Amino acid sequence: MTDLLSQYGIILGGLLLLALLLIGLLRGRRGGRAQLPPSPGRPDRGMPDRGMPDRGMPGEGSDAQAPSGRSTATLPSPDDTVAPPAPDGPVLERPASAVGRLQRLRARLARSRSALGQGLLTLLSRGHLDDQAWEEVEETLLAADLGVEATTTLVETLRRRVSVESTRDEATVRGWLREELLALVDPTMDRTVVSDRVGDRPAVVLVVGVNGAGKTTTVGKLARVLVAMDKDVVLGAADTFRAAAADQLQTWGERVGVPTIRSDKDMADPASVAFDAVKAAADYEADVVLIDTAGRLHTKVGLMDELGKVKRVIEKQSPVDEVLLVLDATTGQNGLRQAEVFTEVVDVTGIVLTKLDGTAKGGIVVQVQRRLGIPVKLVGLGEGPDDLAPFDPQAFVDAIVD
Repeated sequence: MTDLLSQYGIILGGLLLLALLLIGLLRGRRGGRAQLPPSPGRPDRGMPDRGMPDRGMPGEGSDAQAPSGRSTATLPSPDDTVAPPAPDGPVLERPASAVGRLQRLRARLARSRSALGQGLLTLLSRGHLDDQAWEEVEETLLAADLGVEATTTLVETLRRRVSVESTRDEATVRGWLREELLALVDPTMDRTVVSDRVGDRPAVVLVVGVNGAGKTTTVGKLARVLVAMDKDVVLGAADTFRAAAADQLQTWGERVGVPTIRSDKDMADPASVAFDAVKAAADYEADVVLIDTAGRLHTKVGLMDELGKVKRVIEKQSPVDEVLLVLDATTGQNGLRQAEVFTEVVDVTGIVLTKLDGTAKGGIVVQVQRRLGIPVKLVGLGEGPDDLAPFDPQAFVDAIVD
């Protein structure tokens, strides 16, 4: 009996050992299997978040005091290494260079020459220029929003030259017209947009304008211009009137890998958002921070006062180096009045003209500059993402008269 039990014990021990060996073998096979890469999803068309947290939609507030110890967004540390996007992830867009845009400027502006340049050349090349003909020249210039003062100056100069030279040659008249228009546009004005670090801080650019002028789009396009120039850019979504403004601005930034600072809660104070954007840009050691502001009617005193408050709050930690006023080129005389009011409130340093292509209102360039002494620095040439270009006086005049 003892021998039988011993034999059963040996058999059971063998079976148990065999079972353990089989289990170990199966586990080993599973543990040695290669991990398959995750299934590549469809990449977004936007840009990677670059460490930016998800944020709520901004609203509108009234407290313009500088926030203490609070930041609406977190940027990656300047010492962190930002890895390039994975091969199967979203690819950053490469904006067109400013040089290529200047070449397109002339072609786009040439669409408006029939309303100004060609009309003037037709009148000036007549065999006989009587008083009625010169009145038509004045009407053509005024219709292009050149302004009464500039129109009077140009007509008197041309009339004198035509009388003295006694020529009707179109090439000669075109040359005169080009010379006088270029003098009115004033190529000597400084049209540089501040975009380099000032000492140990980023340059601060505030973008302002009325409703519908295209400020948010302009900020996004300007970011692309600066990225094409290898600048480190941060965007500040201080337009808290329009619910979709922050999302729109962030989308522009994501396309070229530029972070956007926006509020993490509704009804945020635009001045606080602007303050936090400047602070974040300084922490990130960016070259420039672009602050988008809400559109406001220049006739609304309360809203204009609030805009001034935004600027003052920013200046609690950094000077504002540039204030760009976005004007719709088709608004004509109303645009000039807008420029006057905004300049009184926030000291505008440069003009951005949108919707300039195909419009007969290009004379607003001359009028704004003569009245306010503020240069036109950028022009919007169309609806494309790279249709914002530095303003070139010579290209502008050539497009009119060639």
